[in-house]
Amino acid sequence: MATASSATQRTQRFPDLTRRVVYGLAVAAVVLGSVVNLWTFVAVVLFITLGSLYELAGLTARKEQPLVFPVAAIAVASYIVLAALGVQHTYERVLLAGTLIASLAVSLFIGTRRGYIARSAFTLFSVLYIGWLGSYFIALRTLPAVGAAFTIACVVLISSTDTFAMLVGSAFGRTPLSSISPKKTWEGAAGGFLATVAFGAAFALVPQLGVPWWDGMLIGAITSFAAQAGDLVESALKRDAQVKDAGTFLGSHGGILDRFDSYTFGGIAFYGAMYLTHHILR
Repeated sequence: MATASSATQRTQRFPDLTRRVVYGLAVAAVVLGSVVNLWTFVAVVLFITLGSLYELAGLTARKEQPLVFPVAAIAVASYIVLAALGVQHTYERVLLAGTLIASLAVSLFIGTRRGYIARSAFTLFSVLYIGWLGSYFIALRTLPAVGAAFTIACVVLISSTDTFAMLVGSAFGRTPLSSISPKKTWEGAAGGFLATVAFGAAFALVPQLGVPWWDGMLIGAITSFAAQAGDLVESALKRDAQVKDAGTFLGSHGGILDRFDSYTFGGIAFYGAMYLTHHILR
């Protein structure tokens, strides 16, 4: 009886699974399409990061210590624009210091005296979590000659992790991955990881990337692990705020942060993996 009930539940999940896969592929297609032009891609990344920041602000507000949104929004946008101009590493320390000072100063005049440290800390965290991590997609795109190809490869690896983890987990998932996100399973995580490693190995078939299969496998492994970690971190943020979804931008499929949670860690991990394998020299 329990087995039959479990099978019925899995069958009922397939329509929702199909919609989620379609949503994921559509989002990936929009992002990939924007990569063709740097400033189109910058506009898309700004929309995603500022939208994610708005939703994160909603989560902190539920903790009764909202972040200082104007300060955070300016800092996040600055990270993205500085990366587009190729001067991110030159000014990021100044930007970080300025964000800290501004959040401490503005927090004096917002909210009650109680929670002053929390508001300032949430603001700084949000800028690093959304802006600094997100800026590495722009840093990828601005690489001479290979920027567009590397950015597309990064998006493909992260989206493959999400898609195959969902497909394998829905079909074969039995063992919960973490109490933080009860619907995720070890089987799904392994499926997403192995599929992404295979996609990484296939980079050897793309001359524009110049990545041998063994490097591709390592890059795929690092990116997939980080992407799934990013998913779990966002789940922890939502659980802490006691909400199911970070937002409602995609209706029943949640918000922008819900859709791009795996990209937060995945982008910088891909950049780091390419640097580690000497395919990025700066």
